[in-house]
Amino acid sequence: MEALQNFFEWLGGYVWGLPLLILLGGTAIYLTLRLAFLQVTMLPMALKQAFSPPKAHHHDHEGDISHFSALMTALSATIGTGNIAGVATAIVSGGPGAVFWMWITAFFGMATKYGEAVLAVKYRVTNEKGEMSGGPMYYIERGLNMKWMAVLFAVFGVLASFGIGSSVQANSVAQAIQTSFDINPWITGVALTILTGIVVLGGIQSISKASSYIVPFMAIVYVAGGLAIICLHFDKVGPAISLICRSAFGLDAMVGATIGMAVRYGVARGVFSNESGMGSAPIAAAAAKTDHPSRQALVSMTGTFLDTIVVCSITGIVLVIGGLYQTSSESGAALTTHTFNDLLPGPGGWLVTFGLIFFAYSTILGWCYYGEKCASYLGGERIVPIYRIIYVVSVLLGAGVNLGLVWAASDVFNGLMAVPNLIALLLMSNVIVAETKDFIMKRRSGELP
Repeated sequence: MEALQNFFEWLGGYVWGLPLLILLGGTAIYLTLRLAFLQVTMLPMALKQAFSPPKAHHHDHEGDISHFSALMTALSATIGTGNIAGVATAIVSGGPGAVFWMWITAFFGMATKYGEAVLAVKYRVTNEKGEMSGGPMYYIERGLNMKWMAVLFAVFGVLASFGIGSSVQANSVAQAIQTSFDINPWITGVALTILTGIVVLGGIQSISKASSYIVPFMAIVYVAGGLAIICLHFDKVGPAISLICRSAFGLDAMVGATIGMAVRYGVARGVFSNESGMGSAPIAAAAAKTDHPSRQALVSMTGTFLDTIVVCSITGIVLVIGGLYQTSSESGAALTTHTFNDLLPGPGGWLVTFGLIFFAYSTILGWCYYGEKCASYLGGERIVPIYRIIYVVSVLLGAGVNLGLVWAASDVFNGLMAVPNLIALLLMSNVIVAETKDFIMKRRSGELP
């Protein structure tokens, strides 16, 4: 296991090297400029669209689920261990400055998430079951006529689903429950496996319904707890934010991490958390009922804002205020749990534990949908039941696997998954811009509400 972990860490160093960071950042900045900072100018409308109840005429639009359900399915897969354990590992490895680079990644990544969703809805297809199928594999094939690159994305997507989707989540939950309740990880694995199997067998309707209940409830509870800590220690918030900004550029002598480490871990964990550029979220966006690709794309864009700018920021600021990352040998969820418990004795630790359980479980559900869509692209609908069985088993196995190995492998597959998707976004940026202009013009003329 140690040799395999070392291999994935070595490979991850290359995958997440300068070329991918440039590709991720360059694509996000390029789309931001071409879309005239749409993530700022149209964010209010996007948030209103995301949380407004569906209107009666929306039921006539093509798609399987509502805007809100599509957003919750995407958020179920993004708001997970990355928001709790991922932020902690980023700070431990890259210093407080990693939080700053997570913010930068999220801000520009909103344009990337928007672009992905535009293409996903525009090039989606109806599968053998009459359901919508879409995502990078479809827009790469249908928009660029590059079947080989679409296949590569789908293969990496399936592999990534077993890492970021099932194993990482199950492992983090098992470790958190063992720390809090001294329950054997394998027992937790069995329970998660059963609960996962019950929901995923129902497909997107079942997954989106479960996500629509779990994600809003737990996100509100977790954010409220984090804000309570920030309010109780408000005098430390300013210094904490100052430290984050200074260490992001190597201006704090007390922080051992270099600028390079802050950037690498901030970007890697930021992408792990909000998945902008990876090509996963547009798979859920493609299932939404919508009258225009850009409308659902705006809703999808809010996912990055809520995930990183809101939830990850709260975790990061609380961790920097607590300062345990400097003295403790802990990392991941355990560090976040103990920090919350120190700053909010009593409910703090429980809040993180239960937040991690619910966030991770919803992520397991969301990524099963992503993975099965990639699998069905490769082998047709007949392969979906087989994929679901393997996925559910991977939840059980992930609960007892070494955490370092799981994280290292996940980083590699996440990076490999992003490459073909980012290339497609750059090559199809004209389509994204054209669809955006069309949406704005139709709204101005009254053709669209």
